[in-house]
Amino acid sequence: MGSWLLGIYVVLSVLAVVQGVLVVVQTWEHHRFARSRLAIMRKYPRKGKALLIAPCRGIDVGLARNLHTLFHQDYENYQIRFVVESADDPACAIIRRHMASHPAVSAELLIAGRAEREGQKIHNLRTATIDLPAGVEYLAFVDSDARLRRQWLRALLCRVDGPGVGAVTGYRWFVPSRATLANHLLHSVNSHIAVLFGSRGPGIVWGGSWSIRREQFEDLNIHAAWAGTLSDDFVVSRALRRAGLRVHFEPACMVTSPADVTLAGLLEFVRRQYFLGRWYVPSGWMLAVLVTTFVNAVSLANVVALGAALACGLIELWIPAAFCGVLYALSAFAGLLRQDLALTYFPQLKTKLRTARRFEVWSGPVVALVNWASAL
Repeated sequence: MGSWLLGIYVVLSVLAVVQGVLVVVQTWEHHRFARSRLAIMRKYPRKGKALLIAPCRGIDVGLARNLHTLFHQDYENYQIRFVVESADDPACAIIRRHMASHPAVSAELLIAGRAEREGQKIHNLRTATIDLPAGVEYLAFVDSDARLRRQWLRALLCRVDGPGVGAVTGYRWFVPSRATLANHLLHSVNSHIAVLFGSRGPGIVWGGSWSIRREQFEDLNIHAAWAGTLSDDFVVSRALRRAGLRVHFEPACMVTSPADVTLAGLLEFVRRQYFLGRWYVPSGWMLAVLVTTFVNAVSLANVVALGAALACGLIELWIPAAFCGVLYALSAFAGLLRQDLALTYFPQLKTKLRTARRFEVWSGPVVALVNWASAL
């Protein structure tokens, strides 16, 4: 191998190692921040009247249990507004059953009708927010596949009144319903994204668990901003960014989402997330493409170099062997930290997540390739 080519190879491999170290540091910092916030979540105050808006469509995995958690929030002054496309939606029966069995919680079901100029979820949200009840001070939004802790609503509203704060957001942690390759890949790809949220970033809203003051929602005219769009969260994030308002991530608002997908369903889901990112945040999508391309290309180059060293001595064996070992060790360590984080968030799921945790620790390169392919 030429000295100049060897030099480029070594420099790029060192940069990949640095990137791996930064991922470990970010995961460690997320873990520290999450522990500090979860330790005090039971001290979060209860605030003014809140409207919890839950768009639903079809029968999500574990839907009945998910909706059960909406009615059992440790918060007295709130009401729930469910919204579906059609009265024939199979979710309606489960929603009405919960409403009937929880008469102490004010809840209603709205029929939005079929969307014509925007995504169906967007149409549902616009229907749910066109006529807000009197006295409501806060709006909270939740997806029907989210399973909430009792303190979720208190935590979601805890810091939303802070100066310069536009919204508070949580995120999701997929929990495989079955021990399949597709479910484990979805769990792992998602956990890579989850740790990007933290005390200092990424400053975007996730539409399945977020809150905003009613006054802020109306001042920013979010209802009108949603018109004709496909993504609720990217549109809100853009409006807040243009207004110079911050988005706080609240670890106590991390929710579990039961998952059961096929490989085709997994690729469709991840690709759709990147597609929306490319459309609404093109700079963020391009950064994701560049980073995933760099990391995977360098990793594959090291595997090829290792094979060349074993086959024909084109390069000294210890060089690619060392880089392969270090890169894999960093990937495994970051996976271990993420799965330790999962138990910090949801200690009750230790048994449920056992195989998914092992998969993420040892299968980092496979997960990285799937993520790269989806970004491309």
